[in-house]
Amino acid sequence: MPYYGMIIVSVFMFGGCFALNDVYRKMRGSSLKISLESSSVGALAGLVILLLLNGFQFEFTWFTLLMAFCASLVGIGFTFCTFKALDVINLSLFSLFSMLGGMTLPFMQGILFYGEHGQILAKIVCFACICAALALTVTKSNERKKSATIYYIGIFVLNGMSGVLSKIFTSSPLEKTSAAGYSIWIAICTVVLAGGLWLFFFRNRGEKSPQMWKSAGVAAANGAINRIANYLLVIALLRVDASVQYPLVTGGVMIVSTLLCYFGEKKPTKKEWLSVLIAFVGMLALFAIPI
Repeated sequence: MPYYGMIIVSVFMFGGCFALNDVYRKMRGSSLKISLESSSVGALAGLVILLLLNGFQFEFTWFTLLMAFCASLVGIGFTFCTFKALDVINLSLFSLFSMLGGMTLPFMQGILFYGEHGQILAKIVCFACICAALALTVTKSNERKKSATIYYIGIFVLNGMSGVLSKIFTSSPLEKTSAAGYSIWIAICTVVLAGGLWLFFFRNRGEKSPQMWKSAGVAAANGAINRIANYLLVIALLRVDASVQYPLVTGGVMIVSTLLCYFGEKKPTKKEWLSVLIAFVGMLALFAIPI
C-alpha cells in the first residue's frame, strides 16, 4: 500500500505540472532557446531538491548514467514539443496526446515484454475506460496547423518513453544505483545537456524580458515538482506493475485536474464530470476485477 500512496502523491504533483508548462510558454514563448532554458532551470531546481532528499549522497554506475542520459534527452525533447504544440492546440488536446502516450507505451511494454499478465482483464477494462474518458475531455482548437503534427507525435511518444525507460531501469539485472541516484543523474544530465546547448547556441542572443525572473520561478517550481513526482514513480515501479501504475497515474491526473477546476473560474462541464466518472470506474476495475 505505501507504493500506491506514492502514486497518489505523484498524481497530485503532475496535476499542477500541465498548467505550469502552459503558464511558462505564455510568459516566455515556445522557441528552442526557451525550451532549453526551461529544461535547465527546472532540472537544476529538481536536482537541489533530490540531493536534499538523498542526504547529498552520490551513487554511480555506467548503466545508470546511460539510462539517465537517454531519459534527459527524452525530457528535453518533450519540453520542446510541449511548447510548440501548445502554440496551435488547446490544453485539453495536448493533455490527450500526452497522457495517452504516458499510459499506452508503458502499459504495452509491461504486458508484452515483462510478462505482466496478472489481472489482464482488469487492466484492459481500466485502459479502455481511461481512453474513453480522455476522448470525452477533448475540445476543438481554434487554430490548427498540419505542420505541427510532428509535435503531437513527439508529445505522445516522448511522454510514453519516460515511463518505458523507468521500467527498463528498475527491471534490469545490471548494476545500478537506487531510484534516488537515478533521478539525480537524470537531473544532472539535463542541466549539462540543456544548459550546454543554450550556452553554445544562444548565450549571445539573450534579450532581456521583464518577466524573466517570474518565468524562472515558474520553471523552477515545475521542475522541482516534476522531478519529485517521477522519483516517486520510479520507487513504486519496484513493486507495482507498469501496466497498473501508468493507467492509475493517467486516470488520477484527470480526476485531480477536474476537481481543481471546480474551485476555479472555469467550472467543469457535464461531459468532463462524465469523463471523471468513467476514469474512476476504470481505476476501480483494477481492484474489483480479480482476473
